[in-house]
Amino acid sequence: MKDTWKYLVLVPLSLLWLFPIYLLVVNAITPISEYQGGTVWWPTGFGLFENLAVAAQRSSILEGMLNSVLYATAAGLLAVVLAAIASFAVTIMPTRRPALWFWVIYSGTLLPLQIFLAPLYRGYAAAGLYDTQMGMVLIYTAICIPFAFFLVRNYLTTVAKELSEAAQLDGASWVRMFVQVHLPIIRSSLIAAFVFQFTWVWNDLLFGITLSTSPNIRPVMVALAELTGGLYNVGPPVALAAALVISLPTIVLFLSVQKFFASSLKPVG
Repeated sequence: MKDTWKYLVLVPLSLLWLFPIYLLVVNAITPISEYQGGTVWWPTGFGLFENLAVAAQRSSILEGMLNSVLYATAAGLLAVVLAAIASFAVTIMPTRRPALWFWVIYSGTLLPLQIFLAPLYRGYAAAGLYDTQMGMVLIYTAICIPFAFFLVRNYLTTVAKELSEAAQLDGASWVRMFVQVHLPIIRSSLIAAFVFQFTWVWNDLLFGITLSTSPNIRPVMVALAELTGGLYNVGPPVALAAALVISLPTIVLFLSVQKFFASSLKPVG
């Protein structure tokens, strides 16, 4: 009986959640040559590739996707590695005032991102980092570190202290303890943190618009915004087809590491 009530709740909620996705897919595959205006409720043909070709002609979607792959991958990896090192230092090593260091690092997530835009713009312009790929990777890495640190540090606190004590008795250095003992244990949390940060960087529009202007530098969400800004010129099927394809990398990434993502929510041991 409990399972019956559970499915009576879950099935309608799932259908409700899937309905917007259904509309997105149906309208994205509607051929632009057959689009009559208004919402398309039922498939009338398959024009996804036709719509994508128009999107590629009208905007820098392809360049934007390559840029976003670079930014999301590089910034995600760098942020996770640095967060893991900081978490190890705060949690395992005999660091003075670990709580203070935790709040100093984590406070980066407590402020609205908009307050960074003006000083970042001036600083990037003065340092020659404005409208450069290096500048985009640096800001994305810096923004991603606090949450990755929060996630990895909390997971690391569940690791038994006896592991560190045993490694110290064996004469292991801090570097060896980090690389050979703790890093394999917290692997699932590192992967989960990377998925979160990759998704955030991929979906970012704020810093992409503020810190870049060139099509070969701007991330994919800026290109999509430019495309949807001229919605009445390209038509909703073109914009929705581009949005559908742009969303696929994060979906594929999450599904491919779902096992590690789920295990990161469980305490160690």
